[in-house]
Amino acid sequence: MALPWRQTPIGLVRSMTATTRVVSDFIHELRFDDLPRAVRHQARRCLLDLVAVTAAGTATALSRIIRDHVAATPGPSSAPLLFDGRVAAVPSAAMANAATIDSMDGHDGHRIAKGHAGASAFPAVMAFSGVTSDPTTEDLLAALVVGYEIALRGGTALHRTAHDYHSSGAWNALGAAAVGVRALRLDRSATAEALGIAEYTAPRGPMMRTIDHPTMVKDSSAWGARAGAEAALLAAEGFTGAPAELLDDIAVADLGERWMIMEQYLKPHPVCRWAQPAVDAMLSLTGSLGIDAAQVETIDVVTCAPATALAISRPTTTEEAQYSLPFSVAAAAVHGSIEPEVLLDPVSRTDVMRISERVRILESTELTAQFPAQRWARVTLRLADGTSTTSALTRARGDPEDPLTDDEILDKFRRYTARLGETRAERLALVIMGPHTHSAAELHDLLGAPMPGRPS
Repeated sequence: MALPWRQTPIGLVRSMTATTRVVSDFIHELRFDDLPRAVRHQARRCLLDLVAVTAAGTATALSRIIRDHVAATPGPSSAPLLFDGRVAAVPSAAMANAATIDSMDGHDGHRIAKGHAGASAFPAVMAFSGVTSDPTTEDLLAALVVGYEIALRGGTALHRTAHDYHSSGAWNALGAAAVGVRALRLDRSATAEALGIAEYTAPRGPMMRTIDHPTMVKDSSAWGARAGAEAALLAAEGFTGAPAELLDDIAVADLGERWMIMEQYLKPHPVCRWAQPAVDAMLSLTGSLGIDAAQVETIDVVTCAPATALAISRPTTTEEAQYSLPFSVAAAAVHGSIEPEVLLDPVSRTDVMRISERVRILESTELTAQFPAQRWARVTLRLADGTSTTSALTRARGDPEDPLTDDEILDKFRRYTARLGETRAERLALVIMGPHTHSAAELHDLLGAPMPGRPS
């Protein structure tokens, strides 16, 4: 039996009106029970990982500044600022929570979309969670999948048709808008307007600028989440938008058959994905115990051209540290891992900085040709005693071909949420990953309460 949004044969869809109808029906009619078992499980994995990164991100200055900003903005406030205890207007909460995720670069992504759908979809789900009457966690998970599927199709279409390399906010606004119209139960016409508003107003930031000059604007997912949330609310009031041309019949031809959330990578390290093949190659040489910084003479990293742009050797901010391949490799060498706290004050990490200055990045045209579908690196470590060792050609862990296990994701969650306390963290993990249905209100309360020791 065809699922509801598939009742119009997609092969016959040619006009934008028919395509929009298929998209709208998918957004509104998808239910958790419609999802294949593997997709349901992946949605839980992605949600647990996003919650972990959000918790870690609250320690950054970026997150604090934007949460304080939106909490102080006058106007109706009903949506939670995650791990904060305060509330804000729906678009403002979506923006601040997306910024918190983006502030600690450990969140999931998609290679061909070259960016992050969950960073705006999850904040939109939480911002609109109070709109639907008595939702369950399964309702929220279905909405999250909708956000991923719509955003990733928009993202791959934009990369296919655009000449510039744009930030995630340029297309993940579509996912946030989809979540919003679903919660508001808008009709097909208003849904189309909301997607059009979101696509037209989404921030199309030049991504390489923030790579070359890392600052708090990051990947513009905060502004994508806000644009999408605002689009849904405006459409509900009758505001109109240009057609969302990214969601054409090519982009949605396999909607509900190919689940793009299954193509997500989940990161083992909270740094730019382009640096992670080199980080894993380094760890293959030094292991989880790390090495003495004084022993290191040089580290040569052979990688693809985009990764060579991550060239800051002496980062002074957490944003620079997350976009620094030398610092990331050096942190892995010293500590045997990269934990969020290492990135908060990079200047104080003198042992890491010493090695970071000794990292040389070399481009391989062969590896560049495989980007973005594949991302590889090889590391050569030379020690002060003259010995050297070279890693195998290494791919970043966490890709669909080499996914993180559930245990690895849970371990990451526990490390990133340690400040919550074991009882609250374990309850969160159970509500998200457990086999039983829970009230979304419980998840709302667990996520909305402030960090221990932080005034609400």
